[in-house]
Amino acid sequence: MPRASVIGLGKSGVATARLLKQKGWEVVLSDSNTSPNLLKQQEKLAAEEITVKLGHSLDLNGSDLCDLIVVSPGVPWDVPVLVKARELGIETIGEMELAWRHLQASPWVGITGTNGKTTTTALIAAIFQTAGFNAPACGNIGHAACEVALSEEPPDWVIAEISSYQIESSVGLAPRIGIWTTFTPDHLARHKTLENYYNIKAKLLHHSRLKVFNGDDPYLRKNGGSHWPDAYWTSVKGKEFLVGEQGFYIENGWVLEHLKATFKPEKILPTSALQMVGEHNLQNLLMAVAAARLAGIEHNAIETAIRNFSGVPHRLEHICTWQGIDFINDSKATNYDAAEVGLASVNSPAILIAGGEAKPGNDTAWLAKIQVKAAAVLLIGSAAPAFAQRLEEVGYTNYEIVATMARAVPRSAELAKQHQASVVLLSPACASFDQYPNFEMRGEDFRHSCLALMG
Repeated sequence: MPRASVIGLGKSGVATARLLKQKGWEVVLSDSNTSPNLLKQQEKLAAEEITVKLGHSLDLNGSDLCDLIVVSPGVPWDVPVLVKARELGIETIGEMELAWRHLQASPWVGITGTNGKTTTTALIAAIFQTAGFNAPACGNIGHAACEVALSEEPPDWVIAEISSYQIESSVGLAPRIGIWTTFTPDHLARHKTLENYYNIKAKLLHHSRLKVFNGDDPYLRKNGGSHWPDAYWTSVKGKEFLVGEQGFYIENGWVLEHLKATFKPEKILPTSALQMVGEHNLQNLLMAVAAARLAGIEHNAIETAIRNFSGVPHRLEHICTWQGIDFINDSKATNYDAAEVGLASVNSPAILIAGGEAKPGNDTAWLAKIQVKAAAVLLIGSAAPAFAQRLEEVGYTNYEIVATMARAVPRSAELAKQHQASVVLLSPACASFDQYPNFEMRGEDFRHSCLALMG
């Protein structure tokens, strides 16, 4: 019996182990951590004849020797054990690649990009499902990709949000439709250089049969036209802003498509059908419409899905209104660019809650947006002192270090009244790992604190 080692006992690691077991592999799942929750998982998987080693790091000796290693997205691709495995000729892949191998009979839509992936993926899945397709959203959203591969009925389409980590650890992943939403510096602690990060993202698009790009993204636009001659481009600014000869754009409040095969632009739906605010969401809408039209989906299914789509949790999610103040959860804004978009999307003046585990990146545009839109800033997490210093450097002094969400929310309500601000926005510009397991838990903490405020 072939032997596989799975690294990481998260959602994707568990789905990977189950899929391999189903396909006849002997499976050992390891995780360097241990906790009551992981012990529960260990017990459950033992009943399925899957060995789980907690507090264990793979070392490729004795009982750790195997024929295949599958890594969860959170495991860096260049850790010594994986480098050694590849040198030894042990096949090493990511969870997304394993899912692809068992799901490639179904066409895929693969969505990548620094920001905008989740909303675009959710919109695409909503449209495909409204059109009657069995089209689950997976990857960084919804199910782990291997969970979809475990289902008895093969999907009509796989709608996958795919991060740079997942592309990096994939060999054959080749979507029918590939979408690149945005490109800004992120994950540089892992990918080292901007060029390396770009090339990893580009790999997915090179492998995709049909390619869709956000033509309003400065970096993609500048680097795009000559590199991607057959791509479909999108622009919220009108037809003249399309990079190539074909694409999807907005004009006079309508989404239009212009394809080489047709003589004139075709109206698809009014932009007023979309409930979500912000120009970035119109960009996400265009990319979702592009995927749907390239899959042959009719206008009415697209419009119905868009009208019924209320948004994505933790991305500019309206939590509640208290004494005329809207509390907005944008916990998914884990870098400066996403946080700048969050601030740009709400009414001013706003009270901003920011901070967490800082990432490398250019904070200039974000700081400029704070100066224009934020009446006050409350800083939480390990980044708070550094953020305070940066605010001081640009001459912004109306900030407070409050450390925790439990303190930030009640204080934000006081400040909103004081400054007659109509919005409190959690948009951290940081990862969450200093205080929370993930950005979702941070968003839930914000939600609970807001609801506690309401009594």
